[in-house]
Amino acid sequence: MKINADTKIAHLIKQNPDALEAIISIAPKFEKLRNPLLRKLMAGRTSIGMASKIAGLEPRVFYEKLRPLGFDESESTAPNTGAPRPKQQPAFLKLLTSEKITELDVRSILENKQDPLPLISKTIKTISKGHALKLINSFEPTPLIGLLGKQGFESYTEEISPDLFATYFFRQDDKNREQLNLQRAENWSEYLEKYKDRMVALDVRALEMPGPMMAILDALDKLADESALYVQHKRIPVFLLPELNERGFDYRINEASEGEVYLLIFKE
Repeated sequence: MKINADTKIAHLIKQNPDALEAIISIAPKFEKLRNPLLRKLMAGRTSIGMASKIAGLEPRVFYEKLRPLGFDESESTAPNTGAPRPKQQPAFLKLLTSEKITELDVRSILENKQDPLPLISKTIKTISKGHALKLINSFEPTPLIGLLGKQGFESYTEEISPDLFATYFFRQDDKNREQLNLQRAENWSEYLEKYKDRMVALDVRALEMPGPMMAILDALDKLADESALYVQHKRIPVFLLPELNERGFDYRINEASEGEVYLLIFKE
């Protein structure tokens, strides 16, 4: 397989599962890929060029490491290491006072190979309009920036040291709930009928976080073209929805009652 700086890490792992250990061996920063949820979210958005920049290495290091696994460097695409992190502080950060900032350090959670997303999710719900969450981490949380950005949060990351990052998530408004309402039950019956003979059922109600999100993303990776995933859930998966949009999926939600939510996920 031909690869270049634009090749996504997820594609490498999909083509050859041994690529995961090969990439992890390149730099200590990539140990985070052992976390299944972080791997699900980060690998699909991170290219070889971006990963090289994170590790402070040249893409050629990746090519040499991956070559024994059947990957060959392509010269057709110039290296792309992604957009540089903005150097100027945004206006919201200059105006924030200390009492409007909630600080959350998740480094110890990651060091214990646990998933910090449940705690982040719980904390972000407490952030009021005009306030911010300051997330302390050992890397820039690129997937989380994308997810929260689509829910009305402006972000800024400060690299304090190679293994210490502070990312601010500023709540601009309360668009997220309004955006969810738009697609909750619009044409639910119509889409249910459309996919009635092409549905894969998945019940995630008994799973603990982050089990539901991982199970849904795994099922979508295996979903056949022109089919839909019918999910039984206990709640509206707020952090999953932007990820679905990022992957090109549409969805409809039927919130039948408290604790009883149905999702239909598909590609038009």
